[in-house]
Amino acid sequence: MKLRTCAPLLLLPALWGAACKSPVDDPGSTLPGKCESESPVVAPQKTDILFVIDNSSSMAEEQEGIAQELPAFVEALEAGGGLAQDFRVGVITTSVYRRVLFQGQDQVRYYEGESGRLQAVPDTGGQPTDERFIEGTDPFLVEKFRRLVEQGTMGSGQETPFEAVRLAVTEPLATTAISEGGNGGFLRDGARLLVVVVTDEEDCSSKARPPPVVLTEDTSVDHCTEQGDKLTSVDEYFSDFQNLHDATGASREVLWATIGPVALTDKRAGLVQDVTSNGTFVRNVDCPTSNGPGFRQRAMTEKFDQDLRNLDSICKTGYRDTLLGIAELATVAQSIDVVNLPDPRLAQVELTRADGTVERCSVAAGDVRYEPSGEDRSARLYFLGSCLRRADDTKVEVKVLCAG
Repeated sequence: MKLRTCAPLLLLPALWGAACKSPVDDPGSTLPGKCESESPVVAPQKTDILFVIDNSSSMAEEQEGIAQELPAFVEALEAGGGLAQDFRVGVITTSVYRRVLFQGQDQVRYYEGESGRLQAVPDTGGQPTDERFIEGTDPFLVEKFRRLVEQGTMGSGQETPFEAVRLAVTEPLATTAISEGGNGGFLRDGARLLVVVVTDEEDCSSKARPPPVVLTEDTSVDHCTEQGDKLTSVDEYFSDFQNLHDATGASREVLWATIGPVALTDKRAGLVQDVTSNGTFVRNVDCPTSNGPGFRQRAMTEKFDQDLRNLDSICKTGYRDTLLGIAELATVAQSIDVVNLPDPRLAQVELTRADGTVERCSVAAGDVRYEPSGEDRSARLYFLGSCLRRADDTKVEVKVLCAG
């Protein structure tokens, strides 16, 4: 149907000037002259999920607890919040280095086989395979994922999840082929990155080598907290993660979640000492099975979400609800790829909420933002204000307005 000169003024006021003429004929116009029978295509939402597992000596029960609840986590990922999901999962550990003063000797150990490297997916007999990540379409996803998160307890007692993630997602590991010991191929162009840290101790990350914080045999202090001024700051790591780009030059959306040493009741971080017959030990307040406070862990998650919906306590007896909440982070993006959109000013997005109501949003109304495509990337629509997507949305549709 032909766009007419005056009738659509109320429909598309932003498209018309004072003169009453069709914008279809303007030089360089992308406005269609007739209504298309096909709606713009909404691509499946791509998310690369990286679990960061603490594999120190105190983590056996916690790893098992995470593994038990992975079926519910995967099911929630597949539900998708109204959009098709395209995800993959990989696992690294918190082990990069360990520096300790033992019997008067300063000893440093580096965990070269870990240090941000994707860990091998074990076979049913527990032997490592050549597989380093699992596609969401793999029929054996849950079984493989369960085996993969149980990383054992022979890793470093100086946990460094921030540094492990930095190494994993930046050069040279991020671009070195898996066959050559890198992580190349895991991070995809156009995909978001969801990081899930699972640990019972404070982060002790530094970019410096040798690592600046030295552990001693004194269990009554948390060395990473006491010497925290020597570590690379949370702000610097956060900036690193926010400035990631894919191979097309597009910014990579990064989400962060932590199951860590924070209080069960209110997620606060605070150091307390337990005096026992075997000595004095540190832990986080209101978190009896932790092995240190979570000041840096909490600070990092708060950088990503001030409401701390992405943070929960490692001291919970079960992680089902926690993992379901993290799955919501993975499935609810506030942006989507679109193709076959002739002009963003004509786009109308319809969000079907859980109660059946339909929220209509548009670029013209200011509750959707449009980012044009690049040479190697699709155009994107970003949801704003009252049109933010929700985890229980049942459908997302993009339509093109037309007049006639």
